[in-house]
Amino acid sequence: MQGYGYENQNTAYGYGMTPNGAGNELALQRQSPAGAPKPLDQLPRLARDTTAENPWPVSVLSQKYHDAVERWPASWVEGQIVEINMRRSTSGFITLRDNEQDISMSVMGYSRFVAMAREFRQGERVVIHGKPNVWPKQTRLSFVADDIRRVGAGDLKAQIDELRKKLKGEGLFDAENKTPLPEFPKCIGLICAPQARAEGDVITNVNLRWPAVDFVIEHVHVQGAQCPPEVVQAIRKLDDDPRVDVIIVARGGGSFEDLIGFSDEAVVRATAACRKPIVSAVGHEDDWTLIDLAADLRASTPTDAAKKVVPDVHEQWQLVTNAWQRMNLRMESMVSNEQRLIEGYANRPSLTHPHTMLDPYQRTVDDAVLRMRQGLIRIVDDASMTVEKLHASLTALSPQATLNRGYAVVQTANGHVLDNPADVRAHEQLTITLRRGALLANAIGPADNADDTD
Repeated sequence: MQGYGYENQNTAYGYGMTPNGAGNELALQRQSPAGAPKPLDQLPRLARDTTAENPWPVSVLSQKYHDAVERWPASWVEGQIVEINMRRSTSGFITLRDNEQDISMSVMGYSRFVAMAREFRQGERVVIHGKPNVWPKQTRLSFVADDIRRVGAGDLKAQIDELRKKLKGEGLFDAENKTPLPEFPKCIGLICAPQARAEGDVITNVNLRWPAVDFVIEHVHVQGAQCPPEVVQAIRKLDDDPRVDVIIVARGGGSFEDLIGFSDEAVVRATAACRKPIVSAVGHEDDWTLIDLAADLRASTPTDAAKKVVPDVHEQWQLVTNAWQRMNLRMESMVSNEQRLIEGYANRPSLTHPHTMLDPYQRTVDDAVLRMRQGLIRIVDDASMTVEKLHASLTALSPQATLNRGYAVVQTANGHVLDNPADVRAHEQLTITLRRGALLANAIGPADNADDTD
């Protein structure tokens, strides 16, 4: 059983629906004998029968709201999505706004609806099928949806998105093609609707910030079929006007369909081809059209465009004042520095004691002589060590070192060093070199136990 209750200090009561909801009859459930309210059959049946002495409990009125709305049939409603939350898979919420009036309603749906609504975005126009519902706990009316579909704006959005991709591929939106705005424009070309609020916003804010500016104004239709060709013609006319330094295309806010003319391909191409810097100020901050991408600068509103196109005269005057003050301070600082420099020159020891000028050079010469001596000593030491190492190496490799260890060198008469006994003839004269001196000997012949290597 679904129930809604209230309680006082001694008694708690609930008004509940039977499981099948037949007749939506309310049953009074008493939970305490003390301070019991009137039985249900003593409560007024109709609203006109209630009195201050015999009122309905809030839960009864809320339930009657629920029962009345429950009998309403399902319907299709159309509007624009201003808020959407489909992060949970089991339930989702949408705030749907009327296309013309500032009226909105809450829409909720469950798993099937969430799966359908995930592809929708804020700003799209949709039709939603569902049934009204009252949540009795807070007596809140909502619309429980089970289907959602796009209407014409959705198709237009898809077409504009395709056009955006096409023009982007051609380089019309590239940053390197943007023209910087002049810092101090003398004449502004303004494209807007006749007697539009956007015109007054731009002119008023420009005059407040930089009064020495002239305007060349081109009035055009800012919505409908006449909008694109008139805007293109106005852009080209102001671009050819030698007086104009910068161009502003301004329009107030509106629905997606109202601003569609500023996403026209001809308008975007004319904006990209404009030689003079052009500022788009179409709609409000959340409104986007393709002219915003092609323009050299996008302003969120016409007022914002006025602030971006011209400087603030008070800020510029403050800049001049600050620059003048900095210049004076700089000049005073330069004069003071020169005075201190002259005083420093006059008090330098080089002027009062000129011989002190030679002291740094004498120290430099002394240091150089010392470093030279130390360097020559290191060179001689390194050369001596190298000679000693070479002498030791030559001594170790010298034949005399072998003779000093007790060996002898045997040479034949022709000076050939003998290394094989077979090469000696009998009675051949040999020279034997020892550690000290040499001996002459005659060979008898090879020894009997000589090792013949041949």
